[in-house]
Amino acid sequence: MPRARYKSLVDTFAEAIRSGRMSPGTRLPTHRQLAAEHGLALVTASRVYSELEAMGLVSGETGRGTFVREIALPPGQGSGQMTVAAGLLDLNFNYPSLPGQAELLRTALRQLALSGDLEALLRYQPHAGRVHERAAVARHLLNRGLVVDAEQVLVVSGAQHGLAVTLMALLKPGDVIAVDALTYSGFKVLAETLHLEIVAIPVTASGPDLDHLHNLCRRRPVRAVYSMPTLHNPLGWVLSVEQRERLVAVARQHNLMIIEDGAYAFLAEDAPAPLATLAPERTVYIGGLSKSVATGLRVGFIAAPSAWVNTLERTIMATTWNVPGVMSAIAVAWLEDGTVAQLEAQKREDAQARQVLAAQVLAGVRYISHPSSYFLWLPLAEDARADQVAMTLQRDGVCVSTAEPFAVSAQVPHALRLALGSVSMGQLREALEKVRKVVAW
Repeated sequence: MPRARYKSLVDTFAEAIRSGRMSPGTRLPTHRQLAAEHGLALVTASRVYSELEAMGLVSGETGRGTFVREIALPPGQGSGQMTVAAGLLDLNFNYPSLPGQAELLRTALRQLALSGDLEALLRYQPHAGRVHERAAVARHLLNRGLVVDAEQVLVVSGAQHGLAVTLMALLKPGDVIAVDALTYSGFKVLAETLHLEIVAIPVTASGPDLDHLHNLCRRRPVRAVYSMPTLHNPLGWVLSVEQRERLVAVARQHNLMIIEDGAYAFLAEDAPAPLATLAPERTVYIGGLSKSVATGLRVGFIAAPSAWVNTLERTIMATTWNVPGVMSAIAVAWLEDGTVAQLEAQKREDAQARQVLAAQVLAGVRYISHPSSYFLWLPLAEDARADQVAMTLQRDGVCVSTAEPFAVSAQVPHALRLALGSVSMGQLREALEKVRKVVAW
């Protein structure tokens, strides 16, 4: 088919979709039907749909067909990259906050202003953090069942920076990382940006399919596995001791590095020991204070095998040089005076109360969650389309995330992730009532 004619067909579809003449949810002809109707080769018909999908106008779904997308939904909906418009009830982001946290900051700043070490905070700091800061984080990790020396700890500018440093330092473009088929959207974006190949591990009701991971490693040169064993985002699971031991056994058998994300681990009471405790020789543990304290406190940490610390420290130098001294000083003061532990306990109670509210409002609606989680996963009915549901809710003043930012596999489920921690309890009830009304059509 001549290029001009091929492009003309793409443009015709695009114009019809953008003008509204082809409404969201419309099922397009199959590839074979399109080829027959326009006298195209099958490969050319497939290319037409591929270009439309790359433009964000259609989505192809295995076993269902190709559908017109809801293009009025803001770009990046649910990816963690968009700012929620004023007036919307935000069930997209999670930035849990408690009454009185602003006053805690005022007090901390006053105390810092009286510190004799204030001038030193204006200078460059050691790349991995000052010695006493690394020691404070090591003591904090004891509360999560992780025993590490201060020399194994590196202080970073938030957990996302910790993930970036780890991938940049210990992997190279083209390396293969196994991740859950539904995973933290920020890790997915980061891996793609660094040109790492991410392959999906199918998920079950209680965790990743570890037999599939084993078989995958036999077929592919998998270099690492990314895991959230305690309070998985978005599915909320906490892996059992047996599952953790099985995951570690697979990692050792196939010589995998384990990247353990503990961003939400503080919410789970009496959770099994971290993977880093079971496999300290191959696990990088990453966490931060954005969820347990505040998103504006961009302080995180990496705990790694000693052999990898120098490489990680060099990458911190190459990216941010060091965490701003004022931020790390506040964070460490709160770690040592019990403020972080107090906030974590209060936020566990807050998350539990929000889950109780969600259970009341969504009674009879099938969803997946953990009783201490700040989010829940809501699969939609077989004939529902997530983009249309999200758009309907947005028109009704509620911002939610579809499954797309979290999906690694080609088949994206029609589901919503609802973040529960960013609005007041009264607003949360209002938002969940609107969600229930829409999904219960």
